[in-house]
Order: sequence, then structure tokens, then C-alpha cells
Amino acid sequence: MESLTVSSAALTRLLDGRWAAVRRGVREHLAAQAAQGALDTARLDVAAHRERIARQIEALAETGGPRLGFPTEYGGGGDIGAAVVSFEMLGFGDLSLMVKAGVQWGLFGGAVHLLGTRHHHEQYLPDIMSGALPGCFAMTEVGHGSDVQRLRTTATYDPRTAEFVVHTPDSAAAKTYIGNAARDGRLAVVFAQLVTGGQSRGVHALLVPIRDENGTVLPGVTVEDSGVKAGLNGVDNGRLTFDQVRVPRAALLNRYGDVTEDGTYTSPIDSDNKRFFTMLGTLVRGRISVAGSAGSATKRALAIAVNYADRRKQFEGPGGDEITVLDYLTQQRRLLPALATTYALHFAQEDLVAELHDLQSGTPEDVANADEIRQRELESRAAGLKAVATWHATHTIQAAREACGGAGYMAENVLPSLKADTDVFTTFEGDNTVLLQLVAKGLLTNYRLQFQDLSPLATARFVAEQFVGAVIERTAARKVVERIVDASPARDDDDAVFDRAWQCKLFTDRESHVLDGLARRLRAAGRDNAFEVFNAAGDHVLRAARVHVDRLVLDSFVAAVERCDDDEARALLNKVCDLHVLSTIEADRAWFLEHGRLTSGRAKAVVAGVNRLCGELRPHARTLVDAFAVPEALVQVPMLDWT
Repeated sequence: MESLTVSSAALTRLLDGRWAAVRRGVREHLAAQAAQGALDTARLDVAAHRERIARQIEALAETGGPRLGFPTEYGGGGDIGAAVVSFEMLGFGDLSLMVKAGVQWGLFGGAVHLLGTRHHHEQYLPDIMSGALPGCFAMTEVGHGSDVQRLRTTATYDPRTAEFVVHTPDSAAAKTYIGNAARDGRLAVVFAQLVTGGQSRGVHALLVPIRDENGTVLPGVTVEDSGVKAGLNGVDNGRLTFDQVRVPRAALLNRYGDVTEDGTYTSPIDSDNKRFFTMLGTLVRGRISVAGSAGSATKRALAIAVNYADRRKQFEGPGGDEITVLDYLTQQRRLLPALATTYALHFAQEDLVAELHDLQSGTPEDVANADEIRQRELESRAAGLKAVATWHATHTIQAAREACGGAGYMAENVLPSLKADTDVFTTFEGDNTVLLQLVAKGLLTNYRLQFQDLSPLATARFVAEQFVGAVIERTAARKVVERIVDASPARDDDDAVFDRAWQCKLFTDRESHVLDGLARRLRAAGRDNAFEVFNAAGDHVLRAARVHVDRLVLDSFVAAVERCDDDEARALLNKVCDLHVLSTIEADRAWFLEHGRLTSGRAKAVVAGVNRLCGELRPHARTLVDAFAVPEALVQVPMLDWT
């Protein structure tokens, strides 16, 4: 392995993939911003940080990048995948910029685009794309975060004036943690229970002005600053309440539900539940962008930590010289398995973005009429990958901080801000635990189109009555894996742990076994004990989702290695893939041993394999992090000058 001469450029070409030009463009923009000192925020107070981010939003708008995901007829780029990748790459820099950009162009602009119709597009999209109309995405409420279907804000139609009356009925209905609300937002997409003719029609989205062009808060609207947060203080999060605020009938984003002038409700989707989940499903880009941005922040942390560990020396070795920290196995184990999994998650994210692009490209009508099975598979994959990627970011950035000792705790060395800024990623755009329940629900219900209620009671009842089986998507990555498995003979020796077919079979078998076991447990549910049975299986539900995502991630990594056309880079990536697999198995050895999937001898071979791979990859650690191509100015932190 040490004799390999792999260039980081060869790996970068593979990592950059389909949207390489977009990645290069964002890197150049961030490098230019860093050269001007615009990304150094360690000494800024909240007000100054918000002001700087607001100016950076203006600079970002001028690059044209935020236009990428919008329709060409309004001046956009018509490239959904490029738009998501551009947001993802902002994670290399100040994450406040990524989040504020995501609010403006991903959530706010995306809602207007995907939930609105032509008159909304014509009136608002040009100014949203240019940044001239800053906006908010007002969904979360104090009393209901993950349970969006039970939001309490109301939008009651008044046929006498052809207006909706938007109202906050109590303190639990206050819109909270709303990005862009405390300082800059002028127009909000407000999610509310739509009421017309005395009947509730479920949650819909409306455009509600909250400030005038001079920044003055409008009558009936109350804005409060959320205050100082643990991180992301360049984002002006706020709390919004509405006191009988009237907006015209045209303010309703009416792609999936409309109200005529006399108050008659119409919708192309008959089922309230199906309509609700269709609306939310179109907004999946935000969740995918968070996963990608978490990956970018993780790459930056690893680039800093590996560079430091490769220079820092501690303790005298056998020859009298001090030993480089990265030569210690303990330090390798801190960083290199996490680095391997970061590669794995990158390729899984790339496949997810490609699927999103293929499904959502075209007109809103095309999106609405897309294959419903594929759409729900996309939503499930997005939920699972977001959960796994953001938890991985939290764990890896902490490990990177610890690997750099006291220096890693200094604000000037970036790792503390990366840790603080990414911490909330595990709970925004969906709490990770709830998202994994969503993944398991998708697996168990076989994506039955008429079954949309996510409540534990309804889930348990349905599963008790229906055939349950694992959903193994027929993706391009899965086909590659199946070809490898079919071509490989079974092995019994302990070196089988390095055999790709054995690894893939092990992950697939674990997924099937866990899901089958969960299905059997839930079949015991009846009308009177459904909640108790489902609740008691909560740990099993989460495991089923997690092992499913593990298998998807491995599929993507294997497929990426197979398409690498540089022989030496491919050989190196095979080792990185092995380390990802064996470290994953090592972390779950108890399950594999309990269920007879590993002998004690082979379990020991897995641990020995992780140690061996750490040693083999150590000479290539710098190459592997350099391949992320994080702009140099964002990696060269002061502690690297001390070594």
C-alpha cells in the first residue's frame, strides 16, 4: 500500500462527480471570501456576525449560484442537483452563511416554487433569486416541532373580503426558531391549518408579509429575537406571532389545494393525509442539503485534524526522535475510520442528489406526477442519510477536536465553531430519531399509497394486517453490488472479512433479519394494545432503519469504487471502503455475535483488520483529506504553524 503513488487530484475528480464545475465555483468563491477575511468570525458579536452574513448573502447572490435550482423561464438555472451541491459546498465555510442561504433560496424560495403556481412564480421568484426579497419559512411552532400535521396557527377564509385571516391562537402556536425572521425577512411562508366554510382542510402554506420595504414590522405581526444560540449566530432566528392578520386569497400557495372566491375548497388530491405528505415531500431538498453540508463541515474538520496529527510530535521513540502523533495507532483509530465513513457518506449523498435531480427536474406538474414509489423511496433515503450524516458529523468533529488537544479547543483553530454550528443539524430539518422512525415506517408499510398517517397507533395496526418485507431498491448501486456478490464464491477463512462480497452479504443479511424480527413483533399488535406494542419496539424500529441506511451507504461506496478509472486511486479506495465496513462491523460486534453472524475468531479478525487498515492507510491520510479540496485558507489554522 505504501508504494502506491495516488494523487489527491485523481480522488478529487471522483469525489466531485457529476457537478464538478459547481463544486469548483463554490470553492473559488469561498477562497476569495476567506482571502478578504470575511470568513473569520471568531471575534464577532451576534449583531456584527449577522451583518457580515447579510453582506455575504448579497455577494453570494451575485455569483448566480442561488439561481441554479429555479426554473429557467424566470431567470433560474433549471438544475436541481447543482443547486443542492452548491448549498452542500457552503458547508466548507461559515455555516451561518449556508443556513441563511438555505432559508432564503432552499426553504423560502423552494416553497414558493414547488407549492405555488404561475402567478406566485411571476410575482416573487425573480426577487427571491436576486435576494431583493428576503424571506422566511415559518413552519415550526413552540408546541409542535416534528408533528407538523397538528400545527395550531390558523388561516381562516373570509368570503366577504376574499381574504385569509392568519392567527396565532395561543402561545404554543407561535412560530419559533424561524431563520431570517429576527432581522431581515420581509415575507414569510406560513404553514397553518386552513379553515373555510367552518371546516378544517389541514395544513397549507400562505405568503404573509411581516415587514415593509423599510424593515418596519407590519401591524398584527409580532417579531421576537430568539437570542444567542450555541452556534450559527450569524443567522437571525426569531419568533413570529400573528393577530388576525389579513392576506388576500392569492396569498395561498395553491399547487395542492385552493379556495375559490366564495370559499369552496378544491384540490387535485382527495385524501387530506396524502395531500399533506405530498406537499412535504416536494420540500425534501432542504433535508438533503443539511446532510451534504454536514458532510462538508466534517471534511473540513478532518482536513485540519489530520494535517495537525501529521505534523505534531510527542514522546521519544526508540531511535531518540519524537514520534509523529499520527503514527500512534490510537490516533489513527480516532481519525481514520471516521475519514473512511466520510468517504462512504459522500458517495451515498452523491447518489441521493442524483436521484433527487432526476425526480424533481421539470415543471411542478412533472414533480407532482412523478413515480410515487420512487418519490417515497427518495424521502426515506433522505431522512435516513440526513440522520446518519449529521450524527457522524457530531461524532467526528468532536473526535477531531480531541485529537488536536488543547489547541483544538481554541476558537481560532475553527474546530469549536464547527462543533457548535453543526450540533443543531441533528434536530433541524427533522429530529434524527423521528426521521429514523420514518425510514422504518417506509420499509414496513411497503409504501402503501393510501397509508400516510405516521402515528404509532396507525402504524402498528397497519403492520399487523399486511404482508411485510424489506424494500431493497433497484438502484444502480445495488445492481453493482449484486453483480459482485454473484461473481464471488463463499469463503470460510478469516480473511473473508476483506472480501467485498462477504461484506455486502453481511450487511444485507443483517438488514433483512432485523426488519423481519421487527415485523414479527408488530404483528402482535391489536386494536387495544397497538400503541404499547409499537412503543415497546422503539429500539428495534430505530435499529431497522439504521442498518438499512448502513446497507445503502455501502452500496454507494462499492459502486463508486467500481467506476473509478484510476487504478491506483481505486486500490486506495478499496482499502478505505474496507476500513469503513470493518469499523462499522466492529461497532456492532455484539449484534453479529449474538445472532451467529460472526464467530469469535472472525470477530477478532475484524478488530485486527481495522488495526491493519489504519496502518496501511496512515501514509495516505494527507492525500485522502487533500482530495476533499477544502480551500487552503479554510484549513490553514494557526495551530498548524506551531508544529
